[in-house]
Amino acid sequence: MATPVRAVFWDLGGVILRTEDQTPRRLWERRLGLPEGALAEIVFDGEAARRAVLGRATADDVWQEVGARLALSPPEAARLRADFFSADQIDEALMTFIRHLARRVQVGMISNAWPEVGPLVRETWRIADAFEPLILSAEVGLAKPDPRIFQLALSRAGVDAGQAVFVDDFEENLAAARGVGMLAVPFRDSVQAREAVAALLERG
Repeated sequence: MATPVRAVFWDLGGVILRTEDQTPRRLWERRLGLPEGALAEIVFDGEAARRAVLGRATADDVWQEVGARLALSPPEAARLRADFFSADQIDEALMTFIRHLARRVQVGMISNAWPEVGPLVRETWRIADAFEPLILSAEVGLAKPDPRIFQLALSRAGVDAGQAVFVDDFEENLAAARGVGMLAVPFRDSVQAREAVAALLERG
């Protein structure tokens, strides 16, 4: 008999929160002469962004760095910032599934997130109540794929790694979760992820 699943942990960005329309970002890339996809790399892979994920910088620091790198005026940088996130949406169907899931097993979140994401999760999107534990990297000073963030989540949930599932859209994070003994579900789309998690819950 397989070990029954007692907890399911979800990533936020790219899973529950997704950019549903890439048009605003593509328009800026064409305006700035950047290849497709380069803008997200500049925003999320810069030095300030890496520090923000660990709670050592703010979103303002990130966008100041992005503006300087792209030689944008402050008003241009502000418009880019607004446009960049303008098509981000919470997957309400997935959240409905997650809330129903919480009736059967413990549900948590493990997300690499800048400090400003915590208030959004709790007050703007109002989804924090669905996740216990809620592990946001900037709040705990650890970020995926560091195995310690998974171990912290397991400890707070009070479950063994073999009893836990992690859903994420980056293979390096899934590999890290597997490395500590968790089951891992790659996120490709909402329906596929829901079906994969449901299948794991039924396997025991």
